[in-house]
Amino acid sequence: MSQSNIQMAITVAVVAVVFALRFRNLNRERRLKLELMWILPVVLVAAMVAALVQFPPRGLDWAWLAAVLAIGSVIGWWRGKLIPIAIDPETHLLNTKPSPAAILFLLGLFVVRFALRALLESEASAWHINAVLITDGFIVLGVGLLAVSRIEMALRAWGLLREARAARAQLAA
Repeated sequence: MSQSNIQMAITVAVVAVVFALRFRNLNRERRLKLELMWILPVVLVAAMVAALVQFPPRGLDWAWLAAVLAIGSVIGWWRGKLIPIAIDPETHLLNTKPSPAAILFLLGLFVVRFALRALLESEASAWHINAVLITDGFIVLGVGLLAVSRIEMALRAWGLLREARAARAQLAA
């Protein structure tokens, strides 16, 4: 077996374990800690900037990366909307329950990513595409997807919290 096949097998095994664990916990509600939702987007953006600084894109590469970030952000917004958020009207605690649609959506993205990566890496020289640009594109896509899904969820959670507080204030008045 070649090293790339071993690497792909390990990646597929890790992804399979992660998704199996996520599917196992589908019926469990988890507390949504709104005050901590900003951390992941900040860490992801910092990691993306560190990766881009290491081998800075040139010229039109920036436009491609901006387009990929926009695509990742749109996908992330859509993914964030798939995750249900509930609020306890009395305690105002926010809870989220993993959505099967959101998990299947992520799984589909992993499959598309593997297919695109294999295609792009095999055709990179023929299409005159830089391998670093391909890697940066996947990083930027992931940051857009994960960071924006968190942002969408946080904005929606803040709205639910505002509505619950307003409803409580009306009842008290």
